[in-house]
Amino acid sequence: MSGERLDRIGRMLEESIAEGQIPGAVALVARNGKIVYHKAFGLADAEQGTAFETDHIFRIASQTKAITSTAVMMLWEEGHFRLDDPISDFIPEFAQTGVLERFNEADSSFTVTPLENPITIRHLLSHTSGIGYGMIDGNPSIRKAFAKAGIIDAFTAEAVTLEENIPRLAQMPLHHPPGEGWTYSEGLDVLGRLVEIVSGMPFDAFLKTRIFDPLGMEDTWFYLPEEKADRLVPVQYQADGQWKRFETEGFEIDYPITGARTYFAGGAGLSSTARDYAVFLQMMLNQGEYNGTRLLSRTTVQTLLANQIGEFWAGGPKDFGLAFAVVNANGVAYGGEGGEGTFDWGGYFNTEYFADPGEQLIGILMKQTQGASQDETDWKFRQMVFASIAD
Repeated sequence: MSGERLDRIGRMLEESIAEGQIPGAVALVARNGKIVYHKAFGLADAEQGTAFETDHIFRIASQTKAITSTAVMMLWEEGHFRLDDPISDFIPEFAQTGVLERFNEADSSFTVTPLENPITIRHLLSHTSGIGYGMIDGNPSIRKAFAKAGIIDAFTAEAVTLEENIPRLAQMPLHHPPGEGWTYSEGLDVLGRLVEIVSGMPFDAFLKTRIFDPLGMEDTWFYLPEEKADRLVPVQYQADGQWKRFETEGFEIDYPITGARTYFAGGAGLSSTARDYAVFLQMMLNQGEYNGTRLLSRTTVQTLLANQIGEFWAGGPKDFGLAFAVVNANGVAYGGEGGEGTFDWGGYFNTEYFADPGEQLIGILMKQTQGASQDETDWKFRQMVFASIAD
């Protein structure tokens, strides 16, 4: 890697901070198993004047999905199920799930068309189940149905569990029949419950004992221990040219450190550091192994990153595997995305990651913002990271 070219990242982030695109960020780049760039910029809390540190903890939201998928595939390797097994074999309520037919605006009631084919574990991993995503769903009728039923969409400080929430979710209408479309969904929360049922352990305990502790990911949690709470970065938004702490009635923004600490959202609930998440990605680049600990077989990692959605994204720069977007040949030609097979995703609070198996390269950019519509740092960071390859 070119140190001179990596330095462009810092200059770009500092310029973006000066222009008010973001209040600050933590950036990490690793190549061939070694961290080559890990720096903090700007203010983690502009109101308090707190500078970003490289060990700050971020709500990684949908970056949780990759970790949940790994947990599911660990149990799959043990022979507990096949990917095309119906989820109703484990959570019977899904046997009654149907596709939205009619919606009544007056009371948010609805009717459904029964399924001809069941939702499978593969559907849930690949976002082809037809399940919606409540508060962030693109269909207003689905959003209203979720709200009326009190479905927890992602994270919460309320005293609710996966065991309580997921059967209620099974009663919600689907966007389309399973396997007949790609709809970003709460399916990974369903799979968190599957892990609990199959393993006999709470989902947070499974992740800690089977993934985080073996990999040395000491700062990755659903709900932070008290001694780590002061490292959590507040979510910020911009008002009248100033960065302020974000508050909303839509969800509990400080869920990682407040409330009942009982809901383990497999789709969006974890908090972590750039370094911890780099360890997880390095395990994937190492074909399932890290520092002498093997979580997955090389062949399983190949399945995780294979196109699982057929032609749903045909002609685009990426395919979709089991909870990962994966750059294809079109993406290589597009430019700035990485080599074919590069896998990536991001999080609701403005975090992103990508990892290129061919180049053995990892990029992670952690921010905590909402409504930062002018933020161009994601694409610039990715483009600059790949442009720093000098061999």
